[in-house]
Amino acid sequence: MIGIRTRVRARDITENHRVSSPLELLFDLTFVVAISSLVTQLVHAVAEGHAAEVVGPFLMVFFAIWWAWNQFTWLASAYDNDDVPYRVLTMVQMGGVLVLAAGVPSAFAVQDFGAITLGYLIMRLGLLGTLIRTMVDDPESRPNAQRYVIGISLVQVGWLLRLFFVPNEYIVPAFIVLAVLELLVSPWADRAGSLAWHPHHIAERYGLFAIILLGESVLAVTVAVQEAIVEGVDASLVVVAVSGLVLLFTLWWLYFSEPAAEGLVRNRDKSYIWGYGHYAVYASLAAIGAGLEIGVKAVTHHTEIGDVAAGYAVAIPLAVFLLLLWLLHAPLGPVSIPPVATVIASAAILVAPLTAAGVGILGSTVLMTLITVALLIAAFARARRR
Repeated sequence: MIGIRTRVRARDITENHRVSSPLELLFDLTFVVAISSLVTQLVHAVAEGHAAEVVGPFLMVFFAIWWAWNQFTWLASAYDNDDVPYRVLTMVQMGGVLVLAAGVPSAFAVQDFGAITLGYLIMRLGLLGTLIRTMVDDPESRPNAQRYVIGISLVQVGWLLRLFFVPNEYIVPAFIVLAVLELLVSPWADRAGSLAWHPHHIAERYGLFAIILLGESVLAVTVAVQEAIVEGVDASLVVVAVSGLVLLFTLWWLYFSEPAAEGLVRNRDKSYIWGYGHYAVYASLAAIGAGLEIGVKAVTHHTEIGDVAAGYAVAIPLAVFLLLLWLLHAPLGPVSIPPVATVIASAAILVAPLTAAGVGILGSTVLMTLITVALLIAAFARARRR
């Protein structure tokens, strides 16, 4: 049985067998709803030919989702004492995630970020409660926790001011300024004392969130199978479904081939590059899932865009993912995927949608999948030579 209340103390960064807790897994589950809602809006907008208009809202909303998850994850790695107040405060943050998820459609439709800001505020209040407990209970961690409380509170005031006082034409510049300030809070706080995060625990947590985002590709494959059943078994839909599934498996294999935990043990000072860079890695994974679903719509002629544009809905995030997977892990030590092969594969993927003019979205999707599989084979060959 858990303690009603125990004093908060920084966890041991060398603790053996540190894994995600059931509470952290439940916390992650609430983000499935938010991400699914966001990807659904992205699919509808791009399929209707409004890609340029929704890139900004997608990146802004995804930042709110990712940053709330990210900051909770790192602070939990350091200060999770799993007593009743900690669990309750974490559940408050989960409620905020669901409020944020409910606000995604209005953010896309009419640029109304009210519900998203409210959900984000609820999440931050829960996180601040945990940090204030740390500040009170643990003298050694107090300077670090105190700076987190000050920084998070001030930036949150900025988000509220943006909601009520910033005109629509300045929403994006205001977002950029506030997002940068959010990112600066952690390094500023760590100057007063390093956060006691556990490298193996952090690597596992990041991997679990990657799996959640890969789930959007699973959804796209499921949609393809459903369409095949509803409209009659069609070879094109079957091929798209199989290609999407193979691509999903390959991306999973590539991501988990990188020894992130060992790299973080050796290079704790590189953690900000690796951790912050995952914003783009995760956003690209979400967009790949959306792109695959758009490909299904293109095959069934349920889009307002051509096959080339539908192909780029997969190609652009896929190329970004592959390049960043290499770039973010390179500072941590030897990488699994060959750098030259990664650049070549990414360039080839960006060219692949142009073939859709001749072979259709089906052919370009298969081609992008084969290129990604070839990169995985190159990673195998590199590993054997070591």
